[in-house]
Amino acid sequence: MKLGIPKEIIQNETRVALIPQSVKKITSKGIQVLIEQNAGQAAYFFDENYKEAGAEIVKSPMELFASADLVMKINKPEFNEKADEYEINMMKEGSCLVSLLQPATNVDGIQRLVSRKISAFSLDSIPRITRAQSMDVLSAMSTIAGYKAVLIAAANLPKFFPMFMTAAGTIAPAKVFVIGAGVAGLQAIATARRLGAVVEAFDTRPVVKEQIESLGARFVSFDLKGEKTEGEGGYAKQLSSDSHKRELEFMAEQIKRFDVVITTAQIPGKRAPVLISEKAVLGMQPGSVIVDLAADMGGNCELTELGKDVIKNGVKICGPINLPSSMPMHASQMFSKNMESVISLLVKDKLLNLDLNDEIIKGALITHQGVVLKEDIKHLLAKVH
Repeated sequence: MKLGIPKEIIQNETRVALIPQSVKKITSKGIQVLIEQNAGQAAYFFDENYKEAGAEIVKSPMELFASADLVMKINKPEFNEKADEYEINMMKEGSCLVSLLQPATNVDGIQRLVSRKISAFSLDSIPRITRAQSMDVLSAMSTIAGYKAVLIAAANLPKFFPMFMTAAGTIAPAKVFVIGAGVAGLQAIATARRLGAVVEAFDTRPVVKEQIESLGARFVSFDLKGEKTEGEGGYAKQLSSDSHKRELEFMAEQIKRFDVVITTAQIPGKRAPVLISEKAVLGMQPGSVIVDLAADMGGNCELTELGKDVIKNGVKICGPINLPSSMPMHASQMFSKNMESVISLLVKDKLLNLDLNDEIIKGALITHQGVVLKEDIKHLLAKVH
């Protein structure tokens, strides 16, 4: 079996799906690994490192996609200007694709996969169960995003993070508010605490209170009047319109007290909820900083602009894109380790083995042999036609 690793083609993407260390383990099992030329260069993994690990370097994306039985990449397939063709169209019919497919917002891609009879395993659809933890790329990348969000805030805040006792007087520590206590939020809390800030955090799910407090932060509670706030897989659930309206008012009052606000709230397959209104931003102190980690899903702040820093009434709102790519070496290392586990699941005796009775495969396999397996994705496709 041939496993293909193409070079990521979206703008500013520096990660690679497999690093040489993983390639060495995979080739030792008798799997042939094809790496597109310079695929790992931006993450400081070079072609000679892959050759030493047992991989074959392929010069063109067309050659790689046409040869691979299994393609593993980070981002969903896109149009490749270098080859003047969509990546899916270059794939061998009946082959298998593993990537962050984003099926709920990628109808065109799903249609192409169906037409090519490609079995598509979406990493962002892997069930949140204990056995799948080693394959959880969303958590791995969120760890990086939460860490970098605090560094961005510290770099933009016109104040120190820690408290200082100086001859010029005492400098009070920065006050940081983290909204959302998933993996990114918890990492942001831990990093801000390491930098010496006083940290408070909010989440609609009361169950995370203990996790927040274990990191040395104060949990900010909000009365949701018994409304269920946790959806499938432990993710936060979208609130009712009445609760959301009260939440916006609550946030406007809370964020006045803070120097830094880091927002991480997202709902799988949907636009990120707006938690900070323009009016709330106007109530913050000049010099304050908001770092919106939901920028690529519409943003938690009403004033967020994707990929830009916006200043409103002296408050800087940062909408960073693809933070894991700002740390490509460790991001690729973590992603690659996740892929080792995925390969162990999908490949048996050097052959693809897509066991549809397996809970993980059943949960993450979106298309197979020209058919869409997920009912919600079928409905999306039906709306298009």
